[in-house]
Amino acid sequence: QQQFAESGGGLVQPGGSLRLSCLASGDISSDLIGWYRQVPGIRREEVARVGGRAFTWYEESVKGRFAISRDFAKRTVYLQMNNLKPEDTAVYYCSRIGFAEWGQGTQVTVSS
Repeated sequence: QQQFAESGGGLVQPGGSLRLSCLASGDISSDLIGWYRQVPGIRREEVARVGGRAFTWYEESVKGRFAISRDFAKRTVYLQMNNLKPEDTAVYYCSRIGFAEWGQGTQVTVSS
């Protein structure tokens, strides 16, 4: 079992950038881990995942703007978010794919 702690959210203007961090309680080198986001009243959606040697996947609306990466030594998965849009506003979570190992999440608000 893994536990995750998300951080790095905040308020940013449209076009701005943020880097989210997802700290795992244990080794992540063998895990497929995803970043998800949720807006109140709407189903949580996956936006990116990373695993294996260098496998990555992105939801269509974030392709070319978001980049997922990981640091095994720090047990951390990052989500670099560039050219942010108001529709990216949500609480962001991370978890192993297929598990609901949600942390407290980190709020991202994109607004002018």
